[in-house]
Amino acid sequence: MRPARIVADLKVVTRSYLRNPVALFFSLIFPIILIALFGLIFSGSGTSPVTLQVVDLDHGSPEAGVSESFLSALNNTSAVKVVVVNQTEENFAAWLGQNDDPVGLVIPAGFGANYTAHRPTTVLVYTDPEDAADSGVVLGAVQGVANYYNLHAANGTEIVTLSQANVGSQVFTYIDYLIPGLIGFSILTSPMFSMVDVAASYRKEGIFRQLSLTPLTRAEWLTSHFVWYMAITFVTAGIMIGAGLVLFGARVNVTLGLVPFLIVGPLFFVSLGMLAGSVAKTPESAALIGNIITFPMMFLSGTFFPVSDFPAGLQSFAHILPLYYVIDGMNQVMLFSNTMRALTDLLIVLVGAVVVFLLAIRFFTWRDE
Repeated sequence: MRPARIVADLKVVTRSYLRNPVALFFSLIFPIILIALFGLIFSGSGTSPVTLQVVDLDHGSPEAGVSESFLSALNNTSAVKVVVVNQTEENFAAWLGQNDDPVGLVIPAGFGANYTAHRPTTVLVYTDPEDAADSGVVLGAVQGVANYYNLHAANGTEIVTLSQANVGSQVFTYIDYLIPGLIGFSILTSPMFSMVDVAASYRKEGIFRQLSLTPLTRAEWLTSHFVWYMAITFVTAGIMIGAGLVLFGARVNVTLGLVPFLIVGPLFFVSLGMLAGSVAKTPESAALIGNIITFPMMFLSGTFFPVSDFPAGLQSFAHILPLYYVIDGMNQVMLFSNTMRALTDLLIVLVGAVVVFLLAIRFFTWRDE
């Protein structure tokens, strides 16, 4: 592979792209429209029980039976499944975020003593702005049990009250969770649709046959396209983050940990698009293949909807999709500062990208047999 030939082909790709208003629209304008629409819709805002992680700080106290009875009553609502975990109150919010748990509950120390003495006591409910369904179920269940205890103890006088905070951080909102998802959406769609279409149309129009007569190798041609879409990804990510910060006051960490995902992600999907396009004989079949591959990943990788809200079988399916690890990794570095989990996600995507890149070069040919 010679850098000079890669640069020469990259210049051709750049000129072609900049002369295509549709491509420019979807790369530069469409991200702003997406983030504005979802931000406006969701910024203010199942059949199986919701798993509720609980930290019981009153456990072991002389009146611990009160908190145990309170949690048992929550379990008996059939709306939630209580799981008591050994976490500190200070670390609980971050722990929930790192483990993709959308809801949590903290029973304060002295809960039983205060309740028995009819003194006010407040339980803390953690919810996820991205998961309104589970959050609403838990808030309703906890409030219902609290109302029952208040009625039983003091004829409805508020003894047990609720306070609410967000999973991961006290300041996260839906728009904060949405930004990594939309960046992942862009990483997927722009190279996938373009490369599948390019592979089919270049073959149909004989451009690949002409390129076979030049010194340019297949690896160099694919690398130049990867470099271009990597650059577009950085621009798109900057637009989305900037729009989130300026328009909605998003609170995300813009760190160097984001950079590897903006490189490896495009490498994976440029290669996957080329590999998929290699088996398509016409632009029409290429579009079909691209949609079959892309649409499940759009909606099942955590782009717009939390994977934790899916049925168990669908969650397992989501975990085999490469885009899931791109989005989850960006969530970990931009929201939760969970370096170890982000590195695991990055390693999975990197290995997959290298494999798919090599397969794309292996099966992509200048000339049809």
